[in-house]
Formats: sequence, C-alpha cells, structure tokens
Amino acid sequence: MATKYAIIIPDGASDERVESLGGKTPLQAAKIPAMDEIARTGVLGRSSNVPSRFLPASDVATLSLFGYDPEVYFTGRAPLEAAAMGHKLGPDDWAVRCNLMTINNGLMTDFTAGHISSEEGRQIMADLHQALGRPGLEFHAGVQYRNLMIYRGQPGEIPFDESTLTTPPHDVPDKPASEFLPKGKGGELLGALMNAGLAVVTDHHVNRARIAAGKRPANAIWLWGQGKAPRLKSFLELHGLHGAIISAVDLVRGVGMLAGWTRIDVPGATGYLDTDYAAKGRYGIEALKHHDLVCIHVEAPDEASHEGRADAKVEALERMDREIVGPVHSALKEYGDYRILITPDHSTMLNTRAHDRAPVPWAMAGVGLGGSGFTYDEVAASQAGLPFLEQGFRLMDQFLIKRG
Repeated sequence: MATKYAIIIPDGASDERVESLGGKTPLQAAKIPAMDEIARTGVLGRSSNVPSRFLPASDVATLSLFGYDPEVYFTGRAPLEAAAMGHKLGPDDWAVRCNLMTINNGLMTDFTAGHISSEEGRQIMADLHQALGRPGLEFHAGVQYRNLMIYRGQPGEIPFDESTLTTPPHDVPDKPASEFLPKGKGGELLGALMNAGLAVVTDHHVNRARIAAGKRPANAIWLWGQGKAPRLKSFLELHGLHGAIISAVDLVRGVGMLAGWTRIDVPGATGYLDTDYAAKGRYGIEALKHHDLVCIHVEAPDEASHEGRADAKVEALERMDREIVGPVHSALKEYGDYRILITPDHSTMLNTRAHDRAPVPWAMAGVGLGGSGFTYDEVAASQAGLPFLEQGFRLMDQFLIKRG
C-alpha cells in the first residue's frame, strides 16, 4: 500500500513566553498529548517559512509549507485568494485584498470588523461594487471580512509595481490609519477608492443594524496584498502525489488549488475560534481514503493571537490536538506506512497581536523516523539538535519519502 501523508497547520501557533501563562508559550501551556507523541516518537526541528525580504504572513509561509519557493512563485496575497474564489486573472489583471474593517478615531481598531458575517459582508460588497465598480474594476465578496477587488488591466498597462506599498491591517493594531495608507505606484488610486468606500459603508444598513446590536461596524475598507496571477507547477507533477486541502481560509485554499489539490469544504468551518474542529478531523480522515496527502489548516490560533487572548489560543491548540491531530494520527496508523507533519506557517505573538518572523517549530512522525524524546514546543524544537531550515520550502522534501 502506498504511503499516506497528513499535514496539520495550527496557523500562527508559534509564540513567545507569555506572563499570563506562567512564563510559558501557548504550546508549552496547552495540554497537547497527540502533538507531543508525534514529536516524541518522530523528529523535531525549526524552520523559517518567510524569506527576509517578505512580510511574515500566511501567503508566503503557506507556499513554503507546500514546498514552493516564495522567491520563485510568490506574486502577492490577493491572487491566491482569487484562485480559491474562482476568479480567473488574465495576464494584465491584478487582485487586491479588500478588508471590511473598523477604524475608530483614526485608529486601526479591528481588521475583522467584529468578525462580520459572510452574509453581512456580501451585502456590503454588492453595494460597493454597484457604487465603485466599473468596466475593469470589480468588487467581490469572500468569507467574512476577507474580500477582493480585481483590476482588469489593458495590455501594456502597469497600474502597480514593486514600488506599490500596502500594509496588512492585522500587523498594525490600534495604530493611526493615516500612517499606513497605500504608497508608490497606484497608491493614489487605492487611497481614492478607500476614501470613496467610506461613503458606501459608513451609513450602510448592515452597519446600522450592527451598531444597534452593540457590534463593531464595517465602517471602512482597506486595500492591500495586490498581485498578479501566479503559475505553480502541480504537486502531482513535482512529487507524483494527489493532495487535498481542508481550510476555511481562501488564501490557504487558493495555494492548495493552485498546486492541483482537491478543495474540501467542511460544514461548520469558519476560519475563527468557533470552527468545527471535530468535523475537520472527520473530513480529513475520509479524504485519506482517496488522496495520498491531506492537509488540514486551522486559523483559530492565529485569530486568538490577533485578539491578544492567551486563554483562547491555548484552548484552540488543545481542541486541535484532541479533535484533529489525535484522530488523524490514529487513522494514519491503519494504513501501515505513513507520515504526519505538524507545523505552523508563521509565528503570531500574543504580546504584539501581530505576525512575526521568528522560527516555527515542526514535528513529524511515521515510517523511517526515529524518536526524539522531546515534547512539541518552541523551546524543545530549538534543543532537538536538527539543523535549522532557513529555507522552509525544503521541509517538504524531508517530509516526503522518495522512492526509486
């Protein structure tokens, strides 16, 4: 029987010591016996998934985790999400991320607009498109606050280039919005659209209802993450394996789909703390029957960090361990030859509520791998003795068993 593979990504799980957790990291504080078993019986190490010239974020980091060198394949965040949403980009088209968010008193208060629902977001995005859209300029609803703008360019037109500077809003919580407006080529266009969007969202009926219910309004749009369509070689072509991706986040889905993996949507998967962990585990186990490799991504630890909630991050890790990692590992053992990999994409620090380029710990177990004897956490990974992987995309080659 062919070897089965599983990759489980606790997004943003890697962190630093936190005072409220008794000076431990969330991974150290959490009760995660299934992850600890993988580290103890397998191998443990650290890697960097984000080259130094890129911002530490899931777009670049996910490409690395799936074995693609970001220096070769990364073109921007938004085009990865466009792929998941089914929006085709021509050679002159650009995708731009459009957050619905809350700005209060000029400060970047909440990049999720109080985790606005997808249905509320759809209504706002429809009105944005009606008000601001035109031939060559489209606004599309995504999941919750995560939406898109698409700029359909003409041959030879260059609306944006490497000088275009936009800022991920989740990296500057509570900072003055005016200090992070788009700059460089196309910055004036993006800034004008953001300003025009205020007239649409400020008094929108969805926001009036949210305010009445005591919720944060989506009183601003934020444009960032621009890029053109990437061209990835398929995972099947590179490794001879059929993969599947399970995630509630369009960015991660998009990278998987561009790699040629099957997209599997799980009812109850939200991309937030209230996601259905057990359902993701069940769907992952079922997907193993039909695929060589299954990747399960969970956004919850990252969201907890962005909210500065150490208790919620620990709970998310414990639920992942109990309802996903443990059951999937048990199912893999039934196949005989298998390998399982646990790794965050990047670090997200509770203390700063932002992404960080600190190395991430990974653990893998299965056929051909000896026992490290370590638990799964940042400190143990630094002591495990394996060489630090400065180019995280090379971890995939270590994970996969090369035959012949």
